[in-house]
Amino acid sequence: MQKRRAVTAGLEETLIAAILGVMTLITFANVIVRKTGGDFLLFEIDGNILWAKEATVFLFAWLVLLGTSYAVRIGAHLGVDALLNIVSKPMRKVLGLISVTICIAFAFLMLKGAWDYWANFANLPQTTGRWFPTGFEESFRGKGWYESYDIPMPGFLRFMEDMFNDGDEYEKIPRLIPYFILPLSMALLLFRFLQSAWWLWTGKIDTIIASHEVEDAVDALAAERKD
Repeated sequence: MQKRRAVTAGLEETLIAAILGVMTLITFANVIVRKTGGDFLLFEIDGNILWAKEATVFLFAWLVLLGTSYAVRIGAHLGVDALLNIVSKPMRKVLGLISVTICIAFAFLMLKGAWDYWANFANLPQTTGRWFPTGFEESFRGKGWYESYDIPMPGFLRFMEDMFNDGDEYEKIPRLIPYFILPLSMALLLFRFLQSAWWLWTGKIDTIIASHEVEDAVDALAAERKD
């Protein structure tokens, strides 16, 4: 685990920390509004910030999906290592590479599905092919005009109206914004599995799972006490 952490960068942590911070602020503000009955223009209806629930739901989805690639990166996904523990180190490496290859194929399929779901919301074509992309569809119906239910459109994003809504004004943020987490998170997941495959191949790590995280925590605690 320590080796794995030593060779990683902090993209997911930054995004996850930012999302947690924003969720905390929105929830705190909503509690204040509910308790005080404050008037926040269009943001307050019946003692609540109108868009708070939808915003926190979207942010929580972002948090969970980004967490998948983060867990791959630090080796936090749980797995069964009964077989790995009884084979030789070279065979363990082979089995690890087979496992990560399957994971790469899975992440690639998920990325295709995520792109196909999100693309039309951004007025982009879906891919053709049932399992693997064979190209892009030639004709499609753009859904850039689809809006969220409650989250108001901030002024600094008004440029998106010309890009995705034929110049018509958005009252709420377009769905392409919150749904963008789907292709983004699956692309990160694919990248992290490719990264793990390289680390396995070069010997920087010997497994992509963390099946003895409790034992590792106990050992780390014991080492700290000795120090």
